[in-house]
Amino acid sequence: MSPRDRPSDPLSRLRYALETMPSSRKYIFSPATRAEVLSELYDAFWGPYSHLFLPLSNSNLPMHATLSSVQADLGFAGAGSEDPIVPGRPCGHIFSKGESCFRCKDCALDDSCVLCSRCFHSSDHSDHNVSFFVAQQAGGCCDCGDIEAWRKPISCPFHPLAPHVQAQIEQSLSAVDSTPRAVQRSISEEIPFVENYPYRVVMPPDLRDLMSRTIAYALDFILDTLDYSPDEATVPSHEADLRLQPSADPMQKDQYAIIIWNDDKHSFDEVIKLICETTGHDKKTASIMAHSIDDAGREIIDINGDVPRLLEAAHLMTKLNSVSRSVVHTIHFASSRLGADTLIIKEIIAAELLSPRRRENTFFTSGPQIPNLAADLTRPCRVDWLFVYHTRLWKKPRIHLKAIYASILTLSHPHKIAIASHFASIYHRVADAYLLVDREAETSIKYFALQLFTAPSVALHIVSQHDLMTRLLDIIVNFFTNHIEDKHILTTSPTQQDIDVDSPPFRSKRFMPVFSDLRYLCHNRPVQQLIARHPAFIRKFVKICQVFMCINPNKRVASSHVEYETDVWISVFNVTLSLSRVIKVYGEAFAFANPTQLVGAITTVVREILAVCTLSTDRLDKEKFSKPMLHEVEFGDAQYRIVDFNVLEGWVSFHHSLHWLLADLLKHVDILSEESLKQIGVSGVRDLFLRPFNEGAILTLIDFPLRVLAMIAQIRAGLWVRNGFPIRGQLLHYRDFMLRELCYDQDLFILQSSLIILDPNIIIVSILDRFGLLSFFRGEVEKSPYEGAHLLSMVEELLYVLITILGERASATKLPFQRAIRREIVHALAAGPSSFTDLAKRVSERMVDDVSFERVLKDVSHFRAPESTSDTGVYELKDEAYDEVDPFTFHYTRNKREEVEVILKNRLRKKTGVKDPVIVPKPLTITSGPFSILPSVLESEALLQVMFYAIYNVIALTNSAGTAPPSSEAILDQTFQLIMLALVERPSVFSHVSVIKTFAEEKKLADIICAMEHDEKYKPYKSRIDWVLTEISKHVPEGVQPPRKVLSFAALAPDVEGVKKRAAKARQEAIMAEMKAQQASFSLNFEEEEEEHDQDMDETSDELSSYGTCIVCQEDLNEAKAFGSLGLVQPSRLLRKHPDSHSQYLNELMTMPQSLDRASPRDTTFPPANAEELDSTSSPNFDGFPTQYTRFGLHASVCGHMMHLDCFQVYNSSIRQRHRSHATRNHPENIQRKEYICPLCKSLGNVLLPVLHPSNAPASQTPFPDWIRAAGISVLKSKPDSVMDSLQFRSGTGEFVFWSAQDPGYGAAVRKPEAVTSTKMLDTLILSSRLVSQQTRHLRERPEPEVGERGAGMYLPEDLVGYTISAIEVAARGTDSSGGIVADSLSLSDTQSRMIRGLLSSLTRLAALELDGRPDGGRESVKQAIIKRLLPEWSRTSLTSFSYPLLLRDPFTVLIETAAVAPEMLQHVLILCYYACLARTVIGMVYVLNKARTYSAFQQPAARAHADIFGDVRMFFMSVVRHSPVFEHTATLVFDTFGEARIEKMLYAFTLPFLRRAAILCRSVVPLTFPTPLLGASNVNEYKRLLATLGIPPLADLPNQDTLQNALSGWCAHYGHSHAASQLNCGVVLDYAAVYGIARLPLILDNLFGERDKVMKCHRCNTVPADAAICLICGVTCCMTSHCCQDESGIRGECNMHTRECGGAIGVYFVVKRCSLLYLYAGHGTFAQSPYLDVHGEVDVSMRRGRRQYIHPARWEEVRKTWLNHGIPTAVARKLESTVDSGGWEML
Repeated sequence: MSPRDRPSDPLSRLRYALETMPSSRKYIFSPATRAEVLSELYDAFWGPYSHLFLPLSNSNLPMHATLSSVQADLGFAGAGSEDPIVPGRPCGHIFSKGESCFRCKDCALDDSCVLCSRCFHSSDHSDHNVSFFVAQQAGGCCDCGDIEAWRKPISCPFHPLAPHVQAQIEQSLSAVDSTPRAVQRSISEEIPFVENYPYRVVMPPDLRDLMSRTIAYALDFILDTLDYSPDEATVPSHEADLRLQPSADPMQKDQYAIIIWNDDKHSFDEVIKLICETTGHDKKTASIMAHSIDDAGREIIDINGDVPRLLEAAHLMTKLNSVSRSVVHTIHFASSRLGADTLIIKEIIAAELLSPRRRENTFFTSGPQIPNLAADLTRPCRVDWLFVYHTRLWKKPRIHLKAIYASILTLSHPHKIAIASHFASIYHRVADAYLLVDREAETSIKYFALQLFTAPSVALHIVSQHDLMTRLLDIIVNFFTNHIEDKHILTTSPTQQDIDVDSPPFRSKRFMPVFSDLRYLCHNRPVQQLIARHPAFIRKFVKICQVFMCINPNKRVASSHVEYETDVWISVFNVTLSLSRVIKVYGEAFAFANPTQLVGAITTVVREILAVCTLSTDRLDKEKFSKPMLHEVEFGDAQYRIVDFNVLEGWVSFHHSLHWLLADLLKHVDILSEESLKQIGVSGVRDLFLRPFNEGAILTLIDFPLRVLAMIAQIRAGLWVRNGFPIRGQLLHYRDFMLRELCYDQDLFILQSSLIILDPNIIIVSILDRFGLLSFFRGEVEKSPYEGAHLLSMVEELLYVLITILGERASATKLPFQRAIRREIVHALAAGPSSFTDLAKRVSERMVDDVSFERVLKDVSHFRAPESTSDTGVYELKDEAYDEVDPFTFHYTRNKREEVEVILKNRLRKKTGVKDPVIVPKPLTITSGPFSILPSVLESEALLQVMFYAIYNVIALTNSAGTAPPSSEAILDQTFQLIMLALVERPSVFSHVSVIKTFAEEKKLADIICAMEHDEKYKPYKSRIDWVLTEISKHVPEGVQPPRKVLSFAALAPDVEGVKKRAAKARQEAIMAEMKAQQASFSLNFEEEEEEHDQDMDETSDELSSYGTCIVCQEDLNEAKAFGSLGLVQPSRLLRKHPDSHSQYLNELMTMPQSLDRASPRDTTFPPANAEELDSTSSPNFDGFPTQYTRFGLHASVCGHMMHLDCFQVYNSSIRQRHRSHATRNHPENIQRKEYICPLCKSLGNVLLPVLHPSNAPASQTPFPDWIRAAGISVLKSKPDSVMDSLQFRSGTGEFVFWSAQDPGYGAAVRKPEAVTSTKMLDTLILSSRLVSQQTRHLRERPEPEVGERGAGMYLPEDLVGYTISAIEVAARGTDSSGGIVADSLSLSDTQSRMIRGLLSSLTRLAALELDGRPDGGRESVKQAIIKRLLPEWSRTSLTSFSYPLLLRDPFTVLIETAAVAPEMLQHVLILCYYACLARTVIGMVYVLNKARTYSAFQQPAARAHADIFGDVRMFFMSVVRHSPVFEHTATLVFDTFGEARIEKMLYAFTLPFLRRAAILCRSVVPLTFPTPLLGASNVNEYKRLLATLGIPPLADLPNQDTLQNALSGWCAHYGHSHAASQLNCGVVLDYAAVYGIARLPLILDNLFGERDKVMKCHRCNTVPADAAICLICGVTCCMTSHCCQDESGIRGECNMHTRECGGAIGVYFVVKRCSLLYLYAGHGTFAQSPYLDVHGEVDVSMRRGRRQYIHPARWEEVRKTWLNHGIPTAVARKLESTVDSGGWEML
């Protein structure tokens, strides 16, 4: 653009630039365009004042940068650091995705109040109920410092409260008393700037003007662009349609773009594939695009003028795409500052958002897609347009905008009210868009309501000034009556309000949040006061409820099963339960009402119910419901007029929302008491109902809930089975513990209330009639509509309802909520201890969500923390709480009631000593309120008749059938409960009635009870009958005497009982005697067989010894037939080398315990004490061990099961067969790797190892010097053995070629015909080792021959046997060896020592194959070669080729070679190897300490601790290194730096593992040679115990050991000379000597998130992973299941790639978001339970419950043990074995 054309005024220049830029830039928004737009914006924004925003030197922004980021980087005026503390300013920190937020139930006003990590940790919430969650999306802000969000001040030091803010809020709350407006009022235009802000900066007025105008213009530009963007992006069907689309671009160019919008349905791979197919981009570009779609919400994937081609591509995608061009860029201003004033820019943005748009151009003003906001608002502002256009934006700008709104909310209270007013006035449009259009619901602006509607002052303002409640209710009604046109919910009320439950609105899941908004609004206390005081609210609400009355009714299918089962009922329940939660809140609001207001509300609701139920409104379906009619029935001596309805034939719905509302209103018993009602001229509740309505109307009213209860009873009795599953599903929901208080309990309460409004007899008869049981209780059983078992089930259900409405007193006394919670918890725990989750399922959701729930739980129960790895924490009821349990509470099922009764009776028995105690019902104790007359119902005649016939009919049916019919026990239990309740509440009246009133056969109630007293059939009721009769006789003694004639018989009774008892005892004794005789004869026979068996054994024991049985054929295993032990040889990188790069590892050695075979005390309390302090120190990589210091090798393990070789081959072929037949299954074993699964324990295996008994040779008595002399002489005598020399490594290390994994000689030896059968078992081992060896040359550091030469590959004695024994030793560190040495410990089991012998015998066999012509399998020659290697005089003579110093080899390997060919000389070779190990350790220490000298400062050493073992350390140290002058010099420096005590401690630590390993080896091979010595005290350190066991002279004794001195000086000289000659690889690497640990995760899980950008960062892509997995071996963080860090082929993710570098074949990860462990092994894997448990001791997968989680020591140790013992492959295989999955293991 030429400078001439550019306007001079920055703002006009900006305008010009923005309008011309699209065409000049060819409509492509590139980074350069972005930079240009930014610079234009900033120039216009600050004009000549840029120095106020940036330091002077830097007065223009770098390209591409935004102001806020530059200010933060430069630290301008405090940017980038925390904001200064200003009283009254809320925190307002906006959460970014993945950040942790905290919610404290005890402090917060409601669930929407959260704290950021900083505010949470700086305020005190100890012992509070804290939950923690991770922000799934950016947006949402910290409420700290907002007075209205908290019950009590949090006192966060950063956000103190201020009085002026408090005053503003109180003033706005005072509006409660004014009358709400029906018409919306206009919103005040000017908002004053924030008061009392101390950091104001003086600013030039024209700057302010520039800033305002620039922001205004930028906002207008965005809105103008959005005017032309469609609400819903759809693809035009053809070119003509496309041309018709409106555009704001004055220059109509033929440039169109395809844009893909983000949705939640498609995976990355699908999108990438589509982009590649339709546009021809390559995969890499497509992948970048897919990421940006996910990240930003949409992406332009193609722009050009070739319309037909674009349209074709777009139709191929028909994903969401659109054709529009826009540039959005204001967002970055919001977080910038002007000098030190952080508020001014926010205030200007707020002011501009809250003012109307300035339309520059008439061209813009109208268009079909521009909504007409003026219809809703007198003065629509920019913020209104932005709210409405929110749907037209995509993910990223939506999130940024929400952040701007949130930051404006925190400016001041008036700002909050203003934004809320704007939001409320167009809420209906927002709701429209959310419910019907929005494609990314989770970023919808609707969720902004949560931040506004939960603040009491705001809620009050928008309800009273903007009539939001009415509009919300309208939206709900019009939505569900499907009153929708063109994706808009119409606001006019429909004339016909028909609900079609199959219509789309019911299927939508999105309506839930709209109900939540309503609930949030009504939940605020000031709004509740409005509802209670202004009848308009309840009138409106009643209209809503009646729309949902009786929807989705059911009718019993009697003859054939229902054909088509729909699941409509699920969505209907979702809607009505959401409504019911609002009803609860609405009902509770009337606690603030006075009697007049409450009575008015009740009358309104009853009128509406009657209008609906009598069909005078058109709500109910006339075809299904008819007008209720009354009919006459006779019961007892009276006639009753009741409603006529048969539940078996009529239509009944579960949903009676108006009744639920009425129930909630009636619960305010304090306002409905006679005293308060008399003030308004109503004599009581009865009068309140019966004055406006007649008895028939009330009966009609209660009939509807009663029908539901009768229907439930019938469903439970099995009368509705032909209706299929939907009816069971509805019943389960309706009575579900968590939901029942919303529906079921309400219906029961309506019934209970009716008892105090009408004559109880009418109600009881109505109930009997509805249940269809009138005839049963008239004594006419045969006339009943039910048969057999159904009949008695119905009776049982009926009695259950009666007991509930007579004995349930929570609602009748308005039990305080905390007491109600206590009651529920006590009853839920009475049946036995329970975990928190199970408990929460048994209690209604409102109670569990309440603040006091967990406090009450602590009061009534003890928490038992989980101990083992599979436990969960459980709560047990305290003993004293059992006194509050009532077994007949209406929330118990029959089975639960019986369980609880048993528990209570046992408790009473212990307490009182009575054999069969009676649980007497507790009195009702309703002292005040309308329900105080409830107990009088117990005197009613109808009830007496029910009691009588319940017992009478059961007795009659029992007598006629001869046995007790089903349900009879329950019926008797319930009837006696009723009788006992009546005797407790109304003893005198009830006693009289029960002995006067006669029924069938002229019997009275007392008569039939007396008749039962001594009847054997009713023995379980004896104690209860006794109690009842005793109570009655207290009041009417003469009434009970005559029927209790049996007293004379009762006097004899004890004798009769005694006779019976004696007879029974005699019978029992006879049976016992008979059994004894049988047993004796059986055992005699058995013993004879045993003896024969023993004789056989004695005869055969000379020939074969048995090793157990084969797990396949179950036959004995002995030498007659080849067999072996199942084992797994796996590649491993477990063993660690001592890292010479960090001083922390040396410090660790200094603090190491002296004995590794004694368990160190660990803190196992849960939750861990002082976890917060321990977590405050975080370490890089979670203290993981650096990967580069691990050693690679093969680890063998066995499961202990054995099998014949033949059986093994058959089993293997069956596995191959299974793989062929299940081709798609992800099998637990891999045939290419020769794997199989143990058929018994499902462990993974790939080899079969030979099994031998250990040699029982005793210790040799030859002293060490004599042995060395003899050995030397025998070597001299022997002939030079050229074959043997050729079989040793050419490099002169003295290793044998036939012990290498890839040695070609093995194949040749096996091919000899006589060797084929005998090497099959050996084959399995060599094959598995060779497979690994071929793939891992790059991981081995030792010099070895090339592939194809003799001796290629891994050296088995070192890399397999040595490695395995070392790993066993490492795993045993820190575990107790029960008083002996490491070899006695529990961890070294028989199976492990058997395995070590098996591995050694395989080595022996390999040697024998190579040297098979020699007499003893070549053992002697190998033995000679080993001795030559060890004796120094041979290592330097020209006779041998040992050019390689012995000290560069691991002495332990030499020991293993000896054990394989000459176990008899182990004890002598061991001494040489130990001293070689000492010398070698000295060399290694010089290397390590020389490095450490430079960077570690060490405190002065303590005194020496082990002089008795090591003697003169300095002397030994120097004599090892004296042969190389350079080396000697280094060593002197090192010794002087560290001092003798420290050097000695390290020498101790580094050589202890060698002794432990040697002990394990020797104990496995020749146990009798090395018995554990009795050292008396167990506090002797481990080193001494091991030296004594192994018979090694300590170093302190070296001066007396000439032969050893010779050997040592020879070795050291050889080393010294080679070192002097070539310093190259003479380095000695030492093993890591401490106890192995895994990475140290924080004790509290949420502390992982606190510093997550520092702690959890992926090193590959350098971002904080969305789904992080922390490697527990080395502590590195990986991106799990994400696209950014896959390998080239896209097959392996980062966890699998990292596993290769770190653990080799295995990986152990903690997956943070899923909160579980991930085990990987060779391409397979499985998830395992998390080591973290929440406060209640339960696993919380994916942090769904969100409680804070703590590490559980036992589980954590289990993870470490699994890894140490190489248990991961088996863990993975077992999991895969147990699931037959076709989708790969990731689905597990």
